[in-house]
Amino acid sequence: MNNLMSNKKELSPKQREELLRALKARFEKNMNRHKGLEWAKVQAKVEANAEKLWSLNEMERTGGEPDVVGHDKKTGESVFFDCSAESPKGRTSVCYDREGLESRKEHKPANNAIDMAAAMGVELLTEEQYRELQKLGEFDTKSSSWVKTPADIRKLGGALFCDRRFGHVFVYHNGAQSYYGGRAFRASLRV
Repeated sequence: MNNLMSNKKELSPKQREELLRALKARFEKNMNRHKGLEWAKVQAKVEANAEKLWSLNEMERTGGEPDVVGHDKKTGESVFFDCSAESPKGRTSVCYDREGLESRKEHKPANNAIDMAAAMGVELLTEEQYRELQKLGEFDTKSSSWVKTPADIRKLGGALFCDRRFGHVFVYHNGAQSYYGGRAFRASLRV
């Protein structure tokens, strides 16, 4: 993808078609994630919003395997989460946020989760959303994912991440400046 295209946040017709085909196949293969929802209605909303389509493509491109996990009855929006079995490979080795990144004296990673999510037009999952995702399957059994950290914890230098081990979902803390090859972040997008 050239820089001109990523600045415009629009997909080419071919990219659009490939993304929609992937999203539809995943939607149909995992009906347990979105009982009672119809792909045609979701697709119509997604296709009507070029910027959200671009964000979904960013989720897909970085290994997130986005899928519909809910429907907001008040707003009519479909809710997408990253549903890859492990934390998205294209987003690993990132600190939690810019402040954490800048506090590192050496061995700085290339990016941080908060800025990356903002550039993609998505949000980090909250701890509550992460637990909802885990009710739909077993995710992050070998990896971990940063989650949106409450301000009071972040103010003291910490950041939260989650994983699934021994059949349970765990929430842990690290310094926001830490990063690991097996930790990325999971995102949500409302369309």
